[in-house]
Amino acid sequence: MSTAVQAVLIDDVADARATLREELGEWCPQIEIIGEADGVVKGAKLIREKRPNLVFLDIQMADGSGFDLLEILGDAAEHFAVIFITGSDEFAIRAFRYAAIDYLLKPIDPDLLREAVAKAIASPRTQAAQVESLIRQVKHGELPTRLALHTMDKVYVVPISDIVRCESSANYTIFYLQDNRQLLVTRTLKEFDTILAERKFLRVHQSHLVNSAYIREFNKGDGGYLVMTDGTDVPVSSRKRATLLQQLGDL
Repeated sequence: MSTAVQAVLIDDVADARATLREELGEWCPQIEIIGEADGVVKGAKLIREKRPNLVFLDIQMADGSGFDLLEILGDAAEHFAVIFITGSDEFAIRAFRYAAIDYLLKPIDPDLLREAVAKAIASPRTQAAQVESLIRQVKHGELPTRLALHTMDKVYVVPISDIVRCESSANYTIFYLQDNRQLLVTRTLKEFDTILAERKFLRVHQSHLVNSAYIREFNKGDGGYLVMTDGTDVPVSSRKRATLLQQLGDL
């Protein structure tokens, strides 16, 4: 039985498809290209006909965007993994991070391509909630209210307002939620610090990121620590103390 991952390439630039095909052949030999399309309409038709495991999808094409294609497919878009190919669109990149959907910047870095393909093989379907979150942000300009969190066996899409705090655990992050759940997520705390800073999450320690909405008090004794509304004490590093006091004053 073949172990190849069947994929399609959707990009309106023929040279870009040819380059990606060569790069996949060189760096990701487990990928079998079963079709190509040069636009949104042809791409949606190709996916319906071929039923690939993986779709490499350009964002901007002559007849629309990759997000238009996902909307056309509707529920069918959750039956394959998606890796977006994009230029330096900062707004779209932010949306990918919230939705935990992989993207690659042109020109494509071979290590990042291999990493994205490995993730797609490990999680062969993009969750419907992830696709919905991505489309709402990029197409409709909505500020994200939910965050996709990958654990070892599932993807949880949680309201950002339900996240009390995050704690580093080696190359993983433990999320503590309002309902007392704990999720061990397969990304580093640094990545979430970048994503959540605009949502008034504060990095108070190398190992701790907190939602300011759940801070009950700041205790200046014992080196300084926060008391959260769930009763948890969170240490504040000495070099973060002045910044924290300023941020608390701005809330």
